[in-house]
Amino acid sequence: MPHIKLEEGVPGILGPMLFSPHTAGPMNLLANALMQSDEGLSRGERELIGTYVSSLNDCYFCQTIHGAIASAYLEDDDWSFVKNVKSNYAETTLSEKMKSLLSIAGSVQRGGKNVTTEQIETARKNGADDRDIHDTVLIAAAFCMFNRYVDGLATTAPTDPDIYRNRAKKVIANGYSATISNGTY
Repeated sequence: MPHIKLEEGVPGILGPMLFSPHTAGPMNLLANALMQSDEGLSRGERELIGTYVSSLNDCYFCQTIHGAIASAYLEDDDWSFVKNVKSNYAETTLSEKMKSLLSIAGSVQRGGKNVTTEQIETARKNGADDRDIHDTVLIAAAFCMFNRYVDGLATTAPTDPDIYRNRAKKVIANGYSATISNGTY
């Protein structure tokens, strides 16, 4: 049960965003700037970073919705690849560049000062440029905020994967927003 009065049946971050449109607007602008960019990292890679950080933060809603979006971008229909990335990305078929960026994201999740010079050097050696490193750090930091917003208010999270798949299609088509159309999210 949410800690504040949110619209009933509106899951995850959508509930607090509908509750507070004046903060939702800038948060959605940030999410769109970070996740809907085609500069450097692909949209699927960006979503994978958000999913991974959300899994480290144990935020069920965020890791599931962003996992669904990443899976759609990466054509991972049964979500098995994303699940493997969350449990042990080092053993997946991800590029060495993405593995090194996820290592950086994991350090940011623990605290920004945990990112080491060695991690940055490894990422560069594996093909990451300044934009990739910047965006990885900012995505990881932003997801820590988003995860704490969702879980700090004890928002609800559906367990039906089709809800997340349907929302993923809307995000891919329209970007991030806290809107409801035809009674669906």
